[in-house]
Amino acid sequence: MQEESKETLKPEDLNQENTAENNDVEHEELSGQENEQADDVQSSNQENEQEQELTNKIKELEAQLEEKESRYLRLLADFDNFRRRTKLDREADEKYRAQHLITNLLPAIDNFERAMQIEPDTEQTKALLEGVGMVYRSIIEALKTEGAEQIEAVGNEFDPNLHQAIMQAEEEGTEENIVLEEFQKGYLLKDRVIRPSMVKVSK
Repeated sequence: MQEESKETLKPEDLNQENTAENNDVEHEELSGQENEQADDVQSSNQENEQEQELTNKIKELEAQLEEKESRYLRLLADFDNFRRRTKLDREADEKYRAQHLITNLLPAIDNFERAMQIEPDTEQTKALLEGVGMVYRSIIEALKTEGAEQIEAVGNEFDPNLHQAIMQAEEEGTEENIVLEEFQKGYLLKDRVIRPSMVKVSK
């Protein structure tokens, strides 16, 4: 029988095999490290994206909150102004509540004044005019209780806020811009002019 020939391995061959195996192991280790690094980079990128999204969301919410606060402050200011105006309107209504009635009474008062300027020619007419005068004075007193009063005109300096000049005339010994004559009485209701005096003014 012939013996089978056995192939003898040389030391160099063993070294080459070991080197190849080591290279494979090192390659696998490097690949694993690279994969881990890639995973870390990807994870870091995802975290950065999430952080950026959260930052953007926070900024968006802050902007919305600022807008709502601004709108709330505007509404609050509008409400305060409305409440203030309402209060002033109520006070004005209370203060000048009698203006409409007084304004409607003024033509009747004017007629009383014209009647009292008539010179009585009989005792009967004189008695009648005395009665008219009593009624007139009663009405004027009633107006005063409501805060209404007649505007002083004749002899005073012309005031465009109180008087309405319908005539001008020169008068010796009288300064310029003085009320010479009153054609129709003016009236104040507290601090409001409800009718200016119709007057003649010096020039």
